[in-house]
Amino acid sequence: MNNSINKITFKNLLATTTREKEDSYVVNELFSRYTSIQELLDVTEEELLQIKGIGKVKARQIIAALQLARMNPCPVEQRFTIRSPEDAYDYLTDMQYLNQEHFVVLGLNTKNQILFRETVFIGSLNASVVHPRECFKHLVRRSCASAIVAHNHPSGDVSPSMEDINVTKRLGEAGKMMGIEILDHLVIGHEKYASLKEKGYL
Repeated sequence: MNNSINKITFKNLLATTTREKEDSYVVNELFSRYTSIQELLDVTEEELLQIKGIGKVKARQIIAALQLARMNPCPVEQRFTIRSPEDAYDYLTDMQYLNQEHFVVLGLNTKNQILFRETVFIGSLNASVVHPRECFKHLVRRSCASAIVAHNHPSGDVSPSMEDINVTKRLGEAGKMMGIEILDHLVIGHEKYASLKEKGYL
């Protein structure tokens, strides 16, 4: 119940600060991209500027509102903790309904709690388009200790392709160099998943 109240309060705060209606595109897009209060609190001005309808002035208004929210003594949502591949799948289960392949990064802290979720690529997965730079820039910016990556197979078949394996190995090596371990790469299908860590590719 507290989480619902907090989200409603957040929506009202952002709408008031930006002079938008609570059901406006900008407000709805914010809550669509950042599904938890903690993700909203961690958003940067650079990320806000990527949203249609948000310019520099509005981005700064939103950042100011979020700074006020951080000083609010009301408790916010607990962070989701990843203890197993199944936990990660439970958090990302909505991906099974996507009609296109989406490549997602989950940034984790030292307690394996999720700091953010970011979609870094949409389309057919291959090593040339999923560049480590795109994944790690978000992880470095949020000072993440580790990460889990995932993508969906719209066909429902979770068998990893050779491209999936190549991407996994490439990100794993980059993680070692950056000091941010890639804990797993999940392939998500219809009500099932495959862990490339469990299959020995990480």
